[in-house]
Amino acid sequence: MNAEKQVKEAQKSLQHTLVGKVVSNKMTKTVTVLVERRQKHPIYGKYIVKSNKYHAHDETDAVNEGDVVEIAASRPLSRTKTWTVTRVVKEAIVI
Repeated sequence: MNAEKQVKEAQKSLQHTLVGKVVSNKMTKTVTVLVERRQKHPIYGKYIVKSNKYHAHDETDAVNEGDVVEIAASRPLSRTKTWTVTRVVKEAIVI
C-alpha cells in the first residue's frame, strides 16, 4: 500500500505543472488561467514579462476569478482544454 502511494507521488511530480491566476470562470467546468513568466532579454539584459493563457478543467466548478491555482497537463479534454486544476494555491480576497 505504501509503495503504491510513493509510485503515485513520483508520477505526479513528473507531470508538467504551472501556477497562474484565474482570469475567467464563465464557462461550465472550465477556467482560463493566466501564467506569467519573466525572461531575460539576450542582448539588453532587461527582464521581459511574457504570458500565456490556458483553459483548464475544474470538475467541482469551485474556483473563482482572482484565485491562484496550480494546473497540470492532462489528456485533451476538448479542442483547447488540455490542463486540469490540481489545487488552489491562494484564494482571491472577496470584498
